[in-house]
Amino acid sequence: MHKKLTALALAAALTLGMGLPALAAPEETTLVYASGDYTRIDPAMDEHGEINILLFNGLTAHDGDNNVVPGLAKSWEFDEETCSYTFHMAENARWHDGQPVTAGDVKFTIEAIMDPANLSENAPNFEDVTAIDVLDEHTVRFTLAAPNAAFLDYMTMAVLPEHLLAGEDFQTSDFFRAPVGTGPYKLESWDPGQAITLVKNEDYFKTPAKIDRIIFKIVPDDAARTLQMRSGELDLALLPPRDAESFAGQSDYAVYNMKTADYRGILFNFWNEYWTENRDIIPAVCCALDRQAILDSVLLGHGDVAYGPLQRNVYDCPDVERYDYDPDRARSILEAAGATPDEEGFYCRDGARLGFTIDVAAGDQVRLDMARAAAQQLRQVGLDVTVEIPAVVDWGGQMAYLIGWGSPFDADDHTYKVFGTDKGANYSGYSNADVDKYLTLARQSDDPVVRAEAYASFQKALADDPAYAFLCYVDADYVAKDTLRGIDPHTVMGHHGVGIFWNVTQWEMDP
Repeated sequence: MHKKLTALALAAALTLGMGLPALAAPEETTLVYASGDYTRIDPAMDEHGEINILLFNGLTAHDGDNNVVPGLAKSWEFDEETCSYTFHMAENARWHDGQPVTAGDVKFTIEAIMDPANLSENAPNFEDVTAIDVLDEHTVRFTLAAPNAAFLDYMTMAVLPEHLLAGEDFQTSDFFRAPVGTGPYKLESWDPGQAITLVKNEDYFKTPAKIDRIIFKIVPDDAARTLQMRSGELDLALLPPRDAESFAGQSDYAVYNMKTADYRGILFNFWNEYWTENRDIIPAVCCALDRQAILDSVLLGHGDVAYGPLQRNVYDCPDVERYDYDPDRARSILEAAGATPDEEGFYCRDGARLGFTIDVAAGDQVRLDMARAAAQQLRQVGLDVTVEIPAVVDWGGQMAYLIGWGSPFDADDHTYKVFGTDKGANYSGYSNADVDKYLTLARQSDDPVVRAEAYASFQKALADDPAYAFLCYVDADYVAKDTLRGIDPHTVMGHHGVGIFWNVTQWEMDP
């Protein structure tokens, strides 16, 4: 062996001495992605961070068809008699700090989400869990009070490290500004308000990524993203339809027009006493909206007219009240409710004009344009509606909000916790006993026929008593440099267009 090594060393020396080129180390690749700002990276509390899937893993994951596949768990089984799931975890998974990932970390994470003191919007996903038992270092069992057809989808929830978070506050811990996960990338640096830099995890328990670094460059403004994409500062960005179209046909760029389950609508805030007194005018609001005009003018047709929360789901029920654009019907509903127009044409009741303010989050030009178009249409039928961009969203006090939701996964996701009474993501204070009943029936059955009937009844009950005035489903228009390869254009994206990184370890790019 010693002679062989010596011969190899001599050959290498002779090669260098003869002037032949030595093999150069491959040049590192860096992907710069346009991101919204983060104040923390806390997947247990916050659902929609695109960065989560790069840093963390759940017990399960989703593939490009949004089917459940193994994550940290390599296999699992369900026991109908005890209503329990047992997960068998990969033995070679490690945290970014080198510590082993254990079943105890899983138990710790889900119990933290279930703890009411932590105020997690994800808590309703696990409210059926009655016990979490660590059977050994890599085996964990969940026992449920009742079946939950979406449970395996919800086990995509990022697992967090108990050894770094035990005793910490899940809302304020410094860990969530220096997170340690198990994912294909790990945090290298975070310049607040500027960029979050990730470096690939060479010890990833699955196949390591091919791109060396991913920089989440903080560019919350849509116009700035477009300019930086055009100037070459970005490699990948989610852009508004009009801006994305400007890159179509350009040789240095690829445009991905991707379907989503992501809808927009006007949320009515039932904690505000205005809707206690005026809930009966909501059908008039819904009839006064020309959704196709909003879709065409704001989204350039990149999406679909919305009438409910499950249109991109197998359990969609199209046979519901859609409140098609009908301004005459809207006026008839108002007049039947005892409203009469004043000298300016605005309807009044009990001495006060009927109307409200739609709040919109700052920096989202598409939502702002939608809200302004909707307000103009509502004013045309005699409702005094305005639009505001508050510095901070007041969920309990505002009158209405241009909301977005939608999930490409099980129908329980973004319905049960969004429309169920007092659930974690019900930001409107909406409550309807029939809606609660049918959502529970659908959650607790794995029979497709039973679920279809329950979800049809849910959608009809929601349409009869609207929580939102649904507007549009929005496509996700991603623009990338043509040096980036591997994006799956067929995956149906989630809320905020989240999901594009599902196969990031397979992506490649030129240096």
